[in-house]
Amino acid sequence: MSTSNLWLDVLVAVLGGAIRVGTPFLFVSLGECITEKAGRINLGLEGVLVFSAMAGFAGSYLTGHWWMGVLMAGCSGALIAMLHGLVSSLPRVNDIAAGIAIMMLGAGLAFYLGKPLIQPQAQQIPALALGSWSSSPQVAAALNINALFPIGVVLALVLAWALKNTGWGLKLRMVGDSADAARALGTSVTGVRVAATTAGGFIAGLGGASLSLHYPGSWNEGLSSGQGLIAVALVIFARWHPVRCLWAALLFGGAGALGPALQSVGIGGYYHLFNAVPYVLTLAILVWTCSPRQSLRGAPAELGVAR
Repeated sequence: MSTSNLWLDVLVAVLGGAIRVGTPFLFVSLGECITEKAGRINLGLEGVLVFSAMAGFAGSYLTGHWWMGVLMAGCSGALIAMLHGLVSSLPRVNDIAAGIAIMMLGAGLAFYLGKPLIQPQAQQIPALALGSWSSSPQVAAALNINALFPIGVVLALVLAWALKNTGWGLKLRMVGDSADAARALGTSVTGVRVAATTAGGFIAGLGGASLSLHYPGSWNEGLSSGQGLIAVALVIFARWHPVRCLWAALLFGGAGALGPALQSVGIGGYYHLFNAVPYVLTLAILVWTCSPRQSLRGAPAELGVAR
């Protein structure tokens, strides 16, 4: 195989992997974007992601229908996130500390309830064969797209439009930018934040379903690998904008797919080093966004208010 064909295969594999690996990132980041737009940070996303992945796999396994698994994953994510929203609304409760507690609760429940699900197989989310036109097996395989990914793309576009052009989008942004102004206009700040956190949890739960029912397509206790926490940094990188969350998710997905892509063409050296690229990228983003010039651009003002 020529060098040009070799690197073309790597590029195709990375592009396909960006969609495959980036789909959970997309849903989790969109969910966190809604939550943070309302002025609340949900560090419990890791627990939400793991618990919803377990619930989605259980739903598909018990019912025999993948769409029931996806629905159960979304509802489970909404339930855990709603608990975070309610707890964080109590007096003298810090939402970051509450998020850490929710993360531990969600992960603990998933590990306990999911033990019987480690061996069984469940019906998977179907793949859209967008590469059927190509005679290349690599291209065809890379373009087998998770059926939830187009939904995520549409959701990002709809959210971007709705946050800017609808009444509820204005109310959500107002609560995130100035809770006092929202209260003066008769808006229930607590109600909006709990609703936003719950809706964000449902969307993040779809990311959990993508993990257990598409890629890697099974349930085990190490399924998430910190993707829920990475999504928080991803939202900051995307400047709290849903469409930019889409591009950021693809960037992180491509970074995560780099190691397997190189291994698929026989480049096995430094495999584990390449697998660390998403985490190095997360650290670089956090360092970059900590500068005074960058950290406040686009951020809902209430995220910086001590509650």
